Amino acid sequence: MKRCLACFGLVLLLLCAAQGQTSQQTYCNPVDIDYGYTPIPNFSEWGRHRATADPVIVNYKNDYYLFSTNQWGYWWSADMLNWTFKPKKFLRPWNGDVYDELCAPAVGVVGDTMLVFGSTYTDKFTIWMSTDPKANDWKPLVDSFAIGGWDPDFFTDSDGRFYMYNGSSNQYPLYGIELDRKTMQPKGTRKELLYLEDWRYGWQRFGEYSDNTFLDPFLEGAHMTKYNDKYYFQFAGPGTEFSGYADGVAVGDSPLGPFVKQSDPLSYKPGGFARGAGHGSTFQDKHGQYWHVSTIVLGVKNNFERRLGIWPTYFDQDDVMHSNTAFGDYPHYLPDCDKAGQFTGWMLLNYKKPVTVSSTLGALTANHAVDESIKTYWSASSGKAGEWIATDLGALSTVRAVQINYADQDVDSSFLGKINGIYHQYKLYSSTDGKKWSLLLDKSKNKTDVPHAYTELDKPVQARYIKLENVAMPSGKFAISGLRVFGNGHSAKPEAVKQFTVMRTEKDKRSAWIKWNPVPDAYAYNIYTGLAPDKLYNCIMVHDANDYYYKAMDSQKGYYFTIEAINEHGVSERYPIVKID
Repeated sequence: MKRCLACFGLVLLLLCAAQGQTSQQTYCNPVDIDYGYTPIPNFSEWGRHRATADPVIVNYKNDYYLFSTNQWGYWWSADMLNWTFKPKKFLRPWNGDVYDELCAPAVGVVGDTMLVFGSTYTDKFTIWMSTDPKANDWKPLVDSFAIGGWDPDFFTDSDGRFYMYNGSSNQYPLYGIELDRKTMQPKGTRKELLYLEDWRYGWQRFGEYSDNTFLDPFLEGAHMTKYNDKYYFQFAGPGTEFSGYADGVAVGDSPLGPFVKQSDPLSYKPGGFARGAGHGSTFQDKHGQYWHVSTIVLGVKNNFERRLGIWPTYFDQDDVMHSNTAFGDYPHYLPDCDKAGQFTGWMLLNYKKPVTVSSTLGALTANHAVDESIKTYWSASSGKAGEWIATDLGALSTVRAVQINYADQDVDSSFLGKINGIYHQYKLYSSTDGKKWSLLLDKSKNKTDVPHAYTELDKPVQARYIKLENVAMPSGKFAISGLRVFGNGHSAKPEAVKQFTVMRTEKDKRSAWIKWNPVPDAYAYNIYTGLAPDKLYNCIMVHDANDYYYKAMDSQKGYYFTIEAINEHGVSERYPIVKID
C-alpha cells in the first residue's frame, strides 16, 4: 500500500509538471493575487495604486472562492495558492457604473447555491445566485433586496435557517436578522447585537497605536462561524487604516445572541512586514482545517490602500477562537500538506543587509527594499528591462524561497479599476561571490500579474547574493517594497532574552510598557501574550527595538507574556512566562 501511495504521488507530481504547475507546498502573505487598482479617482490623487479589503473566502464544492471589495470580479482556487480571476460586475442596468460595485461583500452558500451581495443602504442592489461560479454563471435571485445593509454577511445554520448580519459605524451597533430563504424577506425586525467597548478592550481604541486621538473606533465587518454548537460572531475594529486593525469575536448559543466577547482579538498582527488582520471571514478547507482571511494595511498612496492575508485558525477546549499570526508574513504550509497552517521555520535572510541597485529614483533608496516595511519602497529611475536590485545575505546561506513585493510608482493614470492582460516579467539569480551569477528562476515569459510574487524553490540553493532583474512591468517604474529571501543561515540561533519586564499601571490597565535586554545577534523579537500560560494566542513582531508599548489588553483581566529572539539562523528559547495583574 505504501508503494502504491508513493507511485500515486510521483504520478501526480509528473502530471503537475506536465501541466506547467509547481509542487509548491507553501504560501506567504500578502496573498499574491492580481489585485485591481482603486476605481475611485479621488482615492488615487497621490498616485494610481492597487487596493482591496474586506475579503470573504468560501469552500464551495471543494474549491475556494475569494471575493473582496471592488475588484470587478472574483477568484477561485483548487489549492489556495494559484488563483484564477473571473471578471464580473455585480450590477444591474439601473445601478449605473457605481464605484462600490461589490464593497465588503456578503457571500453565502445555501444548499447547492452560492449567494453574493454587495454593501448598500438602498433597496436597489441585487442578491446574485450561482450553482456554477467556476463558469462565471450568475443570475439575479432578488433584484432589489429590500432591507440592504453595509458590510453584510450571510450565514446558513445547520438547521437550514438563514441569517444576515451587517453594520459599519463608529456610532451604531452591528445588527442581525433572520431572512426567509425563499423570498429573502426579513422575518421579524433586526436585532442589535454588539457595540465596541474601547473603555475596556484596549485593541478597540482608534489610532495607529491605539491612542484614540480624534475619533471613536469603527465597528464593522460582521461574520458568523458555527463550531461545536457554538456561534462565533466576528467583528472588526478600530479602523482599517491602522496596523492594529483586528477582528474580535463574541460567542453565543444562538445565531442572534446574546454574545459574550472574548477579551483578545481573534486575528491581530500589528508588527512585521505585512501589518493588520481586520475585517475578514473564516472558512474551512477541504481537509477540515479552519482559516481566517482578512485585511492587511498599506495606507501609502491612500488610507484605503490595502491587501489580504490568510491565517490558520483554531478553537481550543474552552471555546476560545484564535488565529495564529506569529511569523504570519513568513512562509507557511498550504492546506493540502500534512503540516497545513504551520510555519516552515524558514527565516528572513536579508533584513537590512547591504543592497546594490542599477539606479535610484530620488529618495526612494535601495535600503527600503529590505527594511521589513510594506509602506516603504525602492524605485529604479525607470521601468525598463535590465533594471536590477541585488541583496547580500551577509554569508553563505540555504535559500528556500523568495518573495517579490512590487510597489506602485508612476503608474499610468488610466489604471483605475481592474486592468486585465497586464503582467510582471523578471529573472532571479543567485551567487556565492557576487561576481558569477546562476539563473535561479526565469519568469521572462510570464503572462500573469503577480504583485506579491512568491516562489518556493524546487530545490534549496546555497547562496550569499540574490539578484532580481526586471524584464517587464505592467506600468510605471520598477519599484520594490520588499525583496524578501527566506531560508536558513549556517550559524547559531540567537541566545534567549535574559531580562524581560512588563509594567502595567492602575491609571490605564489596557496598556503595558514592555522592556527587555537586547540580544546582540537578533534582528527581531516575537512578544507573545494571552490570558493563560497555555493561551498566548497574540503575537507582535518587533524590529530594531528593545521596548514596546502594548495597548491591546482587557482592563479587567490579568495577562501573561513571554518573548523570543529571532535571527536568520532561527529562533531562541522563550523567556519564562511573566504574569501581570
